[in-house]
Amino acid sequence: MAKSEINKQEKTVVPDKELKEKKETPEEKLKSTQEKLLRTMAEMENQRRRFEKEKKEAFEFGGFNFAAETLSLIDNIDRAVTSFKNDESLKNNKDLNKIIGTIEIVKKDVISIFKKNGIESINCINKKFDPNFHQAMMEVEDNTQQPGTVVQEIQKGYMMKDRLLRPSLVGVAKKRDESAKKEEKK
Repeated sequence: MAKSEINKQEKTVVPDKELKEKKETPEEKLKSTQEKLLRTMAEMENQRRRFEKEKKEAFEFGGFNFAAETLSLIDNIDRAVTSFKNDESLKNNKDLNKIIGTIEIVKKDVISIFKKNGIESINCINKKFDPNFHQAMMEVEDNTQQPGTVVQEIQKGYMMKDRLLRPSLVGVAKKRDESAKKEEKK
């Protein structure tokens, strides 16, 4: 049979597609409809799961950007305390310890709020350098530590549950160059 068939009564050409539709039995139509329905239901279930996952993440990490920006508050509190302690004109002031104590209370409150919301600082001193949590800012010659060990923390890093909020800015140990040792001795 050719790609099309000539209808003898009307003398018109009927395409193969129409012939197949005419020859499809009710059972085949039912089976086809059931397959479409199953695919649609599966797609709806996948969509529901995606929405549930997005909803859960939005609830857990909705304040992620806010928390990341709030970290500068803790940094500034630390800078203020250091500044007060290093200011020669304030060192002799009898109220300096009260001021620093009050600032420390505010810092403790902020850290407490962070902990309640799953935000914790990253402990990195004397740990192996991990680029997933640390950002190396410099190398420090140190023969007492293994190369690649974090020996200095420049800025604290933070995690929010299992997500990195901000990496720790660190100094990493490296072996002291032997030629530099010899020059230093001379």
